This record gives sequence, C-alpha cells and structure tokens, in this order.
Amino acid sequence: MRIVFMGTPEFAVPSLQILIENHYNVVAVVTATDKPSGRGKKVQESAVKKFAKQHQIPVLQPEKLKSPEFIEKLASYKADLQVVVAFRMLPEVVWKMPPLGTFNLHASLLPNYRGAAPINWAIINGETITGVTTFFVRHEIDTGDIILQESEPIFPDDDAGSLHDRLMVKGAQLVLKTVQMIQKGNVVTVPQSFSSDLKTAPKIFKETCQLDFQKEASYLVNFVRGLSPVPGAWTTFLGHHLKVFRAEVSYRTILEDFCTDKKTFLEFKTARHALRLLDVQLEGKRRMNIEEFLRGFRF
Repeated sequence: MRIVFMGTPEFAVPSLQILIENHYNVVAVVTATDKPSGRGKKVQESAVKKFAKQHQIPVLQPEKLKSPEFIEKLASYKADLQVVVAFRMLPEVVWKMPPLGTFNLHASLLPNYRGAAPINWAIINGETITGVTTFFVRHEIDTGDIILQESEPIFPDDDAGSLHDRLMVKGAQLVLKTVQMIQKGNVVTVPQSFSSDLKTAPKIFKETCQLDFQKEASYLVNFVRGLSPVPGAWTTFLGHHLKVFRAEVSYRTILEDFCTDKKTFLEFKTARHALRLLDVQLEGKRRMNIEEFLRGFRF
C-alpha cells in the first residue's frame, strides 16, 4: 500500500514515525514551506520535513495546493491512501485522489471541537475528557465520517502543553490502527452529528489570549491552562505586557483592580473571587515564578 503523509508540526511526527516503524510504504510527505522564525528570522524547516529527510522520504512543499504543478507531482506518486495530521484544508482534487481515500487525525472527540485549536479550547472550557479521532476527509472541515476514536482524561494540573504531548502519542497509535483497518478492508464509519449546540475550536489569535477580568476566577484559571505554554494568556500590568502561564483561584476579597505585597503574591479582582498569578513572563524577559518576578519588578 502506497501512502502519502501530510503534516507540518511536531504533533504530526509520531504519526509518521509509527508508520515507518511498522514498515508501511510512505512514498512522499507533503508539508509547509520553509519559513523564517525566531529572533534571527532564520529559515526553519517543519518538524515533519526534518523527520522525512532523515528517512530519505521525498518531500513536497507546495505554496498552493491547487497548483497544476503540485497536483501533477502528487499524482505521480500513485498513492493508495493519504494520511493527514495537523495540515491545511485540502481541496477536493487532492483528497479525492487516492482510491482508498484520505483520512485525518483530529485532537478531539468529534463532532465536538471542530477547528484549529481543539486542545486549547477543551481545557479553556473546563472539560475533563477529550481524545483523538480519525475520519475520512470531506468538503467541510472536520466533518467527515468517523473511523476510530479514543478518549483521554484532562487532569486538573494539565495545560495545553502536557495534553498536547499525550494526544500526540495516542493519536499516532490511532493512525496506525486506522491504516491497518483500511488495509484489511474492514472499516465501518459513523456519520458525524451536525447539532447546533456542538462546541467549536476556532483559531486562536493574540486578541483571543487577553485575560478578561470581568469573568470569574475559576474560568480564568482554565483559560490560562488552555493557552500555556503557547501562545500564552496575557494582561497589562502597570503599563507592561505580562504573559501568564499558571494561576489559581484566591478567595481573598480585594477592592482594587489588583492586590500585591510586592514580594510573594499578585492577585487580580475578577467577577467572582480573585486570580492569583503563579508563573509569568514580562515582555523581553524569561518565564519566572511570581516571587522572582516581584523581586525584580520596579513598581
């Protein structure tokens, strides 16, 4: 069975790796174009491209997925199946190409949390369980018939980073099971629900990450967890941009916008209770605990 794998970030690498380790014939990888990043704006290759190069797998990096040159090149690999993990939305001409179809791995229990940021929003919304889903790609994003699902608990001390890492591994195992089922020809799919009360996972922007102290402290604790370590929740403090990576509910009653002893604690008034910051990062500085931050901060 000839497989083309499509993916870009670190989350996709274990899925590609598990296929290689189980001796599947991955004939090509499609990933994002190289992009400058970091302070030096050095051109960086995607995590998937780096892995593919290490295993001598041909790499395609189209700027436009509908370009005739890319379509022709992709067709030349004569894939029986395409596997998609953390990649872009595919045009129909691409996902319809292989005879066995194209399936995608999504980091939620679909149909809930369709969209670009399912891990973040599951934590922000206070969920205690999430999971991974494989489904056949169709026109509308994340709506195709479900192949397999596996659940994963969200623990109270989880943030987006720790949950990401567990779902990355669990997702790879589900990708392997899905490929094995497709190879054996015994796939039974389940159509997704289109209920109006489903929870969604839209893309997160910088504005999305600003702490809103009109909300309750318990919500804001989950909000911080769901955005940590990246992109990071943030607020302004005495004119400074401050990222917040960990916080907890404080039951202290404060009358001003914030309260601090300038040594050990910093709390913000919310709609219910107060939000005590635990790990923060001042713009241009490194991440630190609140005591360290307060010792060095000029009030």
